[in-house]
Amino acid sequence: MSEQKIATVFGGGGFVGRYVVQRLAEAGYTVRIACRRPDKAASLRVLGKLGQIAPFYASVLDDASVACVVEGASVVINLAAVLGDASGQKLEAVNVQGAGRVARLSAQAGVPAFVQMSALGASHSAPSAYGRSRAAGEDAVRAAMPQASIVRPSVIFGPEDHFFNMFATLARYLPVLPVYGATARLQPVYVGDVAQVVARLAEDPSLAGQVWELGGPDVLTMKQIYQWVLRTTQRSRMLYEVPTALARIQAAIFERLPGHILTRDQLLMLSQDNVVQPGQSGFEKLGLTPQSIEAIVPFYLTRYRVGGGRSGVRLVE
Repeated sequence: MSEQKIATVFGGGGFVGRYVVQRLAEAGYTVRIACRRPDKAASLRVLGKLGQIAPFYASVLDDASVACVVEGASVVINLAAVLGDASGQKLEAVNVQGAGRVARLSAQAGVPAFVQMSALGASHSAPSAYGRSRAAGEDAVRAAMPQASIVRPSVIFGPEDHFFNMFATLARYLPVLPVYGATARLQPVYVGDVAQVVARLAEDPSLAGQVWELGGPDVLTMKQIYQWVLRTTQRSRMLYEVPTALARIQAAIFERLPGHILTRDQLLMLSQDNVVQPGQSGFEKLGLTPQSIEAIVPFYLTRYRVGGGRSGVRLVE
């Protein structure tokens, strides 16, 4: 009888988490979803066999709850993170101290494998506080678990994303679309491909201790992404490239409103490209071919077309 494989996934109830949980369940793991709202993650039980997936309360801010869910795990995967806040306190608490806490307690529990989700562009010299917090989080994880695998994806897309869906929503309601960081280049990566890599790292000890940069096959500027969304949703809208000075003023206001539509730190993220450096693609190293935007996104943006994609009406730009 083979030994039971147990995976603990922090942030497993989120956008990326649900895909990672499914991949791990398919690989035969018993999956513990560690999150602050287990009731919201209960729907993910159906992604596995009866009793294979179970949500648990755990916060990366609390030693006791973390220690409880990592005990006996074969692998711990930390997906928990925040994008930012005006004060920067949440970035430090979750992205740095939280990541370090999960790794430290995993090491104490004797967990053999650890995967830390970071972000492409993570660096101590990054212009954004978010990028710097991700780099500090990586350091905290490595200090406790030198064998940890670090995953750095570019912007992640998929049916539930807040990226292409947000742009398509704006195109539905606004006659003029403001474009921030119009020339910044991004390399969007499909959530299913990211989950596949995470599951692979959990399974293969020979891949431990490395950094994996993940980007899709398409490299587009922010302006080109808006143009692509307009073509795909068959809508005709004007694009306005917001000047940097005006963008900063708007961000200073928006970041104080519910939803944090735009923050000054996000503008700083868009001040540089977010692409994988030549020869550093994690997909190439693993022999995997990532999905393109064209292969995935049109299927879930169809509902944003006039008539919800059923009318057959096509607007000419």
